[in-house]
Amino acid sequence: MELYEIAFAGELVPGAQPELVKANLAKLFQADAQRMALLFSGRKIVIKSNLDEATAEKYRSTLARAGAIAIVQALEAVVEEIELAPPPAAPAPVVTAVAAVVPDSVGFKPLKVAPRDEYMAAFIDVEAPDFGVAPIGVDLQDARPAAQPPAVDFSQFSLAPVGSDMGQATSNAQAVAPDTSHLSLQ
Repeated sequence: MELYEIAFAGELVPGAQPELVKANLAKLFQADAQRMALLFSGRKIVIKSNLDEATAEKYRSTLARAGAIAIVQALEAVVEEIELAPPPAAPAPVVTAVAAVVPDSVGFKPLKVAPRDEYMAAFIDVEAPDFGVAPIGVDLQDARPAAQPPAVDFSQFSLAPVGSDMGQATSNAQAVAPDTSHLSLQ
């Protein structure tokens, strides 16, 4: 798919008034006076890039209706050349893994692995436990003692008898009925 860019170099459609074209473009691009001065400086200013053909034509026709001549240019496809690394001179000798298994005090057997290539040679002294697969139904969680409840002293608290006053504030003031003698129904 070919891509295009839209540019403007300050050229106007024949017979267009410069002030009217500037006002149209300022409204179209929502640009201030400084940007409009840059747009009409005479230099080629790229407005939009990486457009398909239909979108580029829309931009061109919109700018033409505003009174400006747009420059539509096809973008050249950039082909990036990559230099490949040379192949290795000779394959590294393959060493079969012979592990010396010495039982650990926890029950794990450390696994010693022989390097298969130069990269793995950096990990020759790494010891990794040889974890196996547990049989079905075996509990793998370590046993923990039951949680002990906290020791809290409740001796300072007591219970009140049923129906006793718990210290709520009571209101002794009787509500006074408002005077409605001046109201009447018709």
